[in-house]
Amino acid sequence: MKIHLKFTWVLLFTLLFSGSSWALDLACPHLVPIQQRFLSRHVTYSKLNRNLEVKTVDQFIKHLDPSKIYFTQADVNGIKKSMNGIFNKTKKGDCSAILAAYALLKTRVKENVDLAKAYLGKDFKFNPKTKLILDSKKRSFAKDKKAVQEFQKKYIQLQVANYIATDVKEEEARKKVLKNYERSAKKMEEDKTDDVLSNYLDSFASALDPHSTYWSKDAFEEFEISIRLSLEGIGATLSSKDGFTTIEQLIPGGSAAKSGLLQAKDKIVGVAQGEEGEFEDVIDQELRDVVKRIRGKKGTKVRLKILRQADKGTKNFEITLVRDKINIEDEAASISYHEREINGKKFKIGLLNLPSFYSDNRALGKSSASDMKKILREVRDQNVDALVLDLSSNGGGSLQDAVEIAGLFFREGNVVKQSSRDPNGQVTLFDKDPIVDYAGPLVILTSRVTASASEIVSGTLKDYKRAVIVGADHTFGKGTVQAVEDLPQKLGALKTTIGLYFIPGGYSTQHIGVVSDIELPSALSTEDIGEKTLDYSLPQKKLKPFLSGEAYVPSGPGKWNLIDKKTIEKLKSSSALRVAKSEDFKKVKKDIAKNNARDKNGEIEIGDFLKDREDSTKEFKEDEGKTYEESKVARKERYLKLGDILEAMDIAAELAFLEGKGADLKIGAKETGKIGGSQVNPKSNN
Repeated sequence: MKIHLKFTWVLLFTLLFSGSSWALDLACPHLVPIQQRFLSRHVTYSKLNRNLEVKTVDQFIKHLDPSKIYFTQADVNGIKKSMNGIFNKTKKGDCSAILAAYALLKTRVKENVDLAKAYLGKDFKFNPKTKLILDSKKRSFAKDKKAVQEFQKKYIQLQVANYIATDVKEEEARKKVLKNYERSAKKMEEDKTDDVLSNYLDSFASALDPHSTYWSKDAFEEFEISIRLSLEGIGATLSSKDGFTTIEQLIPGGSAAKSGLLQAKDKIVGVAQGEEGEFEDVIDQELRDVVKRIRGKKGTKVRLKILRQADKGTKNFEITLVRDKINIEDEAASISYHEREINGKKFKIGLLNLPSFYSDNRALGKSSASDMKKILREVRDQNVDALVLDLSSNGGGSLQDAVEIAGLFFREGNVVKQSSRDPNGQVTLFDKDPIVDYAGPLVILTSRVTASASEIVSGTLKDYKRAVIVGADHTFGKGTVQAVEDLPQKLGALKTTIGLYFIPGGYSTQHIGVVSDIELPSALSTEDIGEKTLDYSLPQKKLKPFLSGEAYVPSGPGKWNLIDKKTIEKLKSSSALRVAKSEDFKKVKKDIAKNNARDKNGEIEIGDFLKDREDSTKEFKEDEGKTYEESKVARKERYLKLGDILEAMDIAAELAFLEGKGADLKIGAKETGKIGGSQVNPKSNN
């Protein structure tokens, strides 16, 4: 029997990955072959073992109940016991423990619905003095059902507060909260076996490291859309708020904007296909599900039921739109020019915002590297005195584009070295374009959410002493490389961590990130943000430095000045004086102190939460009733008033001023032989 089972498993593995084309629903026999596919490429793990199994079960429980609002500690212990040896069980085609854990969750969700119905009855009283710990990392699972119910009542108070914060009356808020509970339970009843097994596979991937992922077919489609920065639909960006799918922006050139019938903040409450399809209520549905219903092939029609807040109550109406292909340009690189004054001298500063490293490999597709190259040509034509490259909101993207973008600022040379689990499998990616597209003073603005590919660019340019890094204490710290593999038979896709990347100074940015030369106060500089806070993140490693001498241009066309310690100290001293006087940074420091005080035990009072929500929605309300172009202008105006943006431009202007005194500061070609230091302090605790 064992021989027969083993043969069946090997045969299935061969069928799955031999290029067969028929579609399959994910089932229990698929789990082990897909897990082995992960292990065949992962940088650290190559075998199923007990340690990995324990982590997988822990992640599965976290996937099922991430907020710790359903399970008791006894439930968790029971799931762990039943899933003991799950790797061997699934090899034999036994997934009963996985399905039983999900069945228990459905039972607990139903119990919470029953509690919500009773608690939200006519005797319910909203209490803004209610206190609770929201952060699940700072809470244990409830010791028994009574404790679950006590926390659930506090959580319901918070959910009601969510609606009250948006001017919904308390009675209506209670109805909406209860409806959310009922919809959640109904959705769970509709989940199929392949949904549960997809969840388990993603838990296995999360046990390998934070960035390995299993995508179902639908989830993989969403990923492909986001990386291409294009989709076929109505031409609108959507968000989910209070159970409603809300239009955030209308994209110029899209069918929604062309119709003239829709506005920002309109709520989509129903979707129908074609001219005669029946409307489906989409209130309280997950955003992904609503988007899937709205998106479709170019030329097809979709009908929408719209709810709009008017001066007197609300307005309901229906519209028909023809789907068309649109490009989301707001995520593309953009440049603006500003004047700053240092020591009585005016400087022209280019502010280049790059929100992501996007790439579409199709013919004529968009690329962040090609867009950046065009922008830098314009920068040269504008004769700017210095450039700020804003990566403060850039979470990464295309690795090849990151290599090419780093190379735009020096002649040619090594940018990043990628390791693998094979010690001899290192691959070095380098820029081979000898053109220096921009040779002037360069400041790079970063934050704790600056991650991955953006850390390669900022870290590389710091290692080559090509740029001054300004921003939060350090960047996110994601120094791992992932590869995406589409599975046959439409079984989804795998994103697997296949290596670590190292910047030319020899260090991986893993955990530590890129440390700023000049640190600015930032509300994002919190211990909750960063690679080191993620479950099972891989440790940092070091290689020998691999800086390229060919990168430097000490004289002639394309010459650029090296950033030395003396220059940084002068910039840092001046920046500290400006920051101390800045009202924006004073507010940031106040917010940091407030958050630190709150985070001591993690407990919040709902009344304080309501006030925070009012503050956070102020900007949201400022754009209500505006056209897309008006909202875009308003967002740009707010962006240009941010303290870190203004300070980065001041630092760039002063850098231009100092580099104009290059002979006095001894920066430039004379420092070529001193290059080689990394941006990372190996003794740092960050």
